[in-house]
Amino acid sequence: MRLFAAVLPPEGVIRELASEVDELERLPAAEALRWTGRPGWHFTLAFYGEVDEEIVPDLSERLARAAHRTDPFPVSLRGGGHFGGRALWVGVAGDLETMRLLADRAEAAARKAGIPMGQHRPYHPHLTVARSRGSAHFGAYVTALGDFEGQEWTVGELCLVRSRLPKSGVPGEQPRYEAVARWTLGAAG
Repeated sequence: MRLFAAVLPPEGVIRELASEVDELERLPAAEALRWTGRPGWHFTLAFYGEVDEEIVPDLSERLARAAHRTDPFPVSLRGGGHFGGRALWVGVAGDLETMRLLADRAEAAARKAGIPMGQHRPYHPHLTVARSRGSAHFGAYVTALGDFEGQEWTVGELCLVRSRLPKSGVPGEQPRYEAVARWTLGAAG
């Protein structure tokens, strides 16, 4: 199964971001972008790809320990940016040090469970809101996101998420995400 570790924003934060993205979708050329679905908005901490089902229990145990060793931390959505002409994202502010630590622990859990993770890259927290098939010019969108600052919330859990890619071939169909496990952060977890 296709898996990743993630932080899922709470519903109030999703609603707030949805309002901002609705405004972005009114900008010129927005129809040329593939806007990500609101039910799937998340911060990927570590992408595992296809994982054999027999590895999932060991991975889950290791992720539970990673969550237990990481205290809850405050964050908020803020600003935006892009990766080349491929993806538009909303950034995060707050305790980025702890968020990066949790991402590193989620990656280490996978390595210890025997999942090949490739070369380690520094974690850059972001929530993707749109993608481009070609090379889009995201400048107007990044400018529009420049003043965006969402409400603060406390990240209190680590999630293991299953990704089901579209198979129908229907244009605009989105991947479906399902949290298969959740662990409370901190010693109380």
